[in-house]
Amino acid sequence: MNKLNRLTMVTMAAPAALCAASAWAQENTASGSGIEDIVVTATRQATNLQDTPVAITAVTSEALEERGLTNIGDLTSVVPNAQFRKTQGAFGPGVSASIRGVGQADTSLAVEPAVAFYLDDVYYPLLLGSNFDLLEIDRIEVLRGPQGTLFGRNSLAGAVNIVSRQPSTAETSGQVQVTIGNYDRRELRAGINLPLGQNVAVSLSALSKKRTGYQRMLDFTCEMKRRGTPALAGSLPYSNLLNVKSTDDCTIGHMGGEDVQAYRGSLLWKASDDLTITLSADYIRDQSENAADTIVSILGNVATPNTISAANYFGIAYDSRFVTGSPYTTYATYNDPIGAGTVIPGNTYYNGFKVNGTSVRGGSRFEPFTDLTNWGVSGKVSWDITPDINLLTVVSHRELDSTQTYDDDGSPLNLVQRLGTNTESYWTVEARLSGKSELIDWVVGAFYFKADGRQKGLFISPASAFQRTINSTFDPTSKAVFANGTIRPFGEKLGFTGGLRYSDDKKVVNFVNLVDTTPNPASDTVFFIVPSQKRIDWKAGINYQATRDILLYASAASGNSLPSFNSRPLQKTQIYQLDGNEDIAYELGAKLDLFDRRVRLNVAAFYTDFKNRPTTISGSEALLDSAGNPLAGNRTLVPLPGGPPGSTTCGAVLPTNTGIQCTGRTYPRNQPATVRGFEAEYTIAPVDGLLINGSVGWSKLEAADIDARAVNKRQNNPFWTANGGIQYTIPVGQIDGTITPRLDWTYESSQVVGGTSTVFNSLMPARSVFNSRISYENSKYDFSVALGVTNLFNKVYYYNVFDSQALGAAYTEAQPAPPRQWYLTVAKKF
Repeated sequence: MNKLNRLTMVTMAAPAALCAASAWAQENTASGSGIEDIVVTATRQATNLQDTPVAITAVTSEALEERGLTNIGDLTSVVPNAQFRKTQGAFGPGVSASIRGVGQADTSLAVEPAVAFYLDDVYYPLLLGSNFDLLEIDRIEVLRGPQGTLFGRNSLAGAVNIVSRQPSTAETSGQVQVTIGNYDRRELRAGINLPLGQNVAVSLSALSKKRTGYQRMLDFTCEMKRRGTPALAGSLPYSNLLNVKSTDDCTIGHMGGEDVQAYRGSLLWKASDDLTITLSADYIRDQSENAADTIVSILGNVATPNTISAANYFGIAYDSRFVTGSPYTTYATYNDPIGAGTVIPGNTYYNGFKVNGTSVRGGSRFEPFTDLTNWGVSGKVSWDITPDINLLTVVSHRELDSTQTYDDDGSPLNLVQRLGTNTESYWTVEARLSGKSELIDWVVGAFYFKADGRQKGLFISPASAFQRTINSTFDPTSKAVFANGTIRPFGEKLGFTGGLRYSDDKKVVNFVNLVDTTPNPASDTVFFIVPSQKRIDWKAGINYQATRDILLYASAASGNSLPSFNSRPLQKTQIYQLDGNEDIAYELGAKLDLFDRRVRLNVAAFYTDFKNRPTTISGSEALLDSAGNPLAGNRTLVPLPGGPPGSTTCGAVLPTNTGIQCTGRTYPRNQPATVRGFEAEYTIAPVDGLLINGSVGWSKLEAADIDARAVNKRQNNPFWTANGGIQYTIPVGQIDGTITPRLDWTYESSQVVGGTSTVFNSLMPARSVFNSRISYENSKYDFSVALGVTNLFNKVYYYNVFDSQALGAAYTEAQPAPPRQWYLTVAKKF
């Protein structure tokens, strides 16, 4: 039996071996009536999910709650061929998003995402701050494949459409939900809907959640004494973060915790039977701990001369002693143990350099923290011009301010530290005129987006002998017009879809990245650039309603992401611009409700052709001095395997100062590629109360640059993704309610860490993760109690591995996923 057949059988059978729970949007059942419908707006008009010829996963807030999923980063557990993960600490508080093998993990304002986010019809342009907490959500729609016609910019891989619960004039209602759990989890969610007469209603909601991180920061000197190996600490002092200088507890802090407050309010006014106005505002303050991060490998023999001399200052070496041995601990301190003004002979960073009489090298102290404020206001006007024609106008303003620190090297020494601040303020305006008739459903519209962004930072790298300050601005503008329609000239069963979008985008960039000392023509990177493009995206398709419960469709669509450039050049040799992505995706699909709507099966097969696929490969080059000459070090350069002509990476280790000093860099290239794959989503309700659901996806990206690799001839995303769940709702009349146990399973196949080395692939093997939940719903008093466990079998795995050694550094770091965690939730509706 081949691998595909084995995985498909496991995917379909595994949920039935589990033990039950409650489902998601398209999976709710009414007694005796089969699986219910769900209305989506993926075509910018309200349609039944099963009548919409697009690959969509639609998930309600109830379904997210039942699975223990609380933010966008958890969508990996329910969407086939998709990865949504909290970003690695250096990139700040955000989410990396990938669909069908195409995505982006960098939250810099300089790069462009591949997945477009929309929040209540408002475009959200960033990965930074996109790990939205799901407050008063009605549903989330994840559209797979390019959505350039209706969702526009940066929807190359797909789009995420988040729809909030709207105010209602029907009745006063509300809910209060309290959750506690291990790691001192405390969470409160509350919301209320208040009619203010027959035509006005307001809804208010709030969220507060706190949890201590699952990773402990350890004082290295304290820990070495606790382990009985004090000599390994040499003369390294205790961290100033250690309150009690004893070996009873060497913990100086935590990483991976949460501290979030969020508020949302909406006002609905039915000005007339045909006119509805909705005003909304939301505010998020995220002061969570930095993402958990641990060092998994150190190659002491490739450490830079500066690193060697800094370690020798304390009578130690920079080597594997700084690998803690557990993914849930780190020796990061965010402090420099070498005081300001210290001079270490032979060290080109700790050289006593001063600016205006003040020492600027050594003694830096950062607090490990993240602080993000994200707020927005919007106004929406919906006018039913006729019963079949609607005009919708949306105007929104949003601002984001984020500051975070990061300790790259995860040790008590200071090799690399970062302090970054990002601000973005933007306006969006969109107008859509839509109509429906027996012959044609159509939408025409216009879109405008303007933003002002600033990226500031301090990059301290004693290992490479420099400090850099960043103060750059990014001001993008986008204008577009679009039209989309489905015509049925031969009756209601057969439809033809066509769409066009013309867009005009540009981004005005003033980039400033300076060294802290005297001006350095070789490494000061200051430039002005305006990446821009004008293009037409299109969609064409055909769909056939074979029966009331079977839809067949075929489509082709284009997508794009905007041009970008290297966001982190360390010297002028690293300045380059990347073209925009451009693809055409072909898709065949079917949506079936079978056996009296007791079985729902949605399947799709796709082939994506990348005409433009700008990408980068990690390598290294010589670090230059102010005259543009290589700095002395202990490395050589060799050609980069699989890299473009002239690219290099670090080679053999030489005696100190007999070679050059390596610094990491990326090399650009544009390689066409193809992605092919399939997806299947299923829901089975064989009897009332029993529900089985899940999905499976497979995708493979093929490109000349990947085929040319000596190793790791595949993309970094997993080939296979799958998930499954089962629940059984048990009526218990004696307690006026129901008891529902549920078990969920999520699977990802193995992943490669990078394109040039197999050293760390063992950290990303295939993995299965299980979550469980049992809930009691009381129908008489309208309250519920739920006990849940995430990562039920305490699986140790990593969200990602950042191979800094491939960039010439001595260390490699990884982001561990949380261990097993439990929670208890009590909720009351009124």
